Amino acid sequence: MREFIPLSDGNRIPPIGLGVFKMPTGRTVELVGTAIRAGYRAVDTAAMYDNEEEVGEAVRASDVPVFVTTKIWHTDHGYDAALAAFGRSYDRLGLETVDLCLIHWPAPRRNLYVETWKALIRLRDEGRVRSIGVSNFAPDQLERIIDDTGVAPVANQIELHPRFQQVELRAFHAQLGLATICWSPLGQGRELTDPAIVAIANKHGRTPAQIVLRWHVELGLIPIPKSADPRRQAENIAIFDFALDADDHASIAAIDDPAGRFGPDPMVLGNI
Repeated sequence: MREFIPLSDGNRIPPIGLGVFKMPTGRTVELVGTAIRAGYRAVDTAAMYDNEEEVGEAVRASDVPVFVTTKIWHTDHGYDAALAAFGRSYDRLGLETVDLCLIHWPAPRRNLYVETWKALIRLRDEGRVRSIGVSNFAPDQLERIIDDTGVAPVANQIELHPRFQQVELRAFHAQLGLATICWSPLGQGRELTDPAIVAIANKHGRTPAQIVLRWHVELGLIPIPKSADPRRQAENIAIFDFALDADDHASIAAIDDPAGRFGPDPMVLGNI
């Protein structure tokens, strides 16, 4: 695997991770274990995924360090509520320290994300979590938490795939020194039959998924693909022994669609 990516607080994150949203019930321990044995060194979970206990069990059973991310759900926004929610996640994971904790959604009309951010700062300062960040935040929300606290998140986890490339938001992240973590990096598989992706895959003798994930890492992005198939897990991480060329990148850039989002609108979800 390529060397870990440095974060703005001095910590490091692996260049690819395993997503466990909607991982088959009762199989999370097994599937996280197969991913770790395949070479994954990061797992991305959340309170809302209802599998933190299983993730923690698999990570504790591993004989290698694994970077674990969890998240505060929008119903737990607010200073005290976020502290309590993290405490529950911490207990479920059963780890001495959580590597990264994110605010899962901004829920802007509830207007509690700044207080939630202050709670994460406290948790970091207390040493219960190493790094803190956000997910699905827009530029104005990022600016607000930084202006109000003086503390910048190390990362923003967002929907990002070839049909929804978020070029402007990525540039804003770079300006602030934030890492970009990508959920649904394969577009839930919808883009793997795109003629441009298939042509690049045939050219390199790789799978379409490997092409898309390689595209992410060459852009300095951190994809977190989910797979409940050990064979596909192994394929998804076998992307560090080839490179895309300028023509490949141009072809993928042409797929971008400003209306290509398929996940929830971050300005709507969690406001009620």
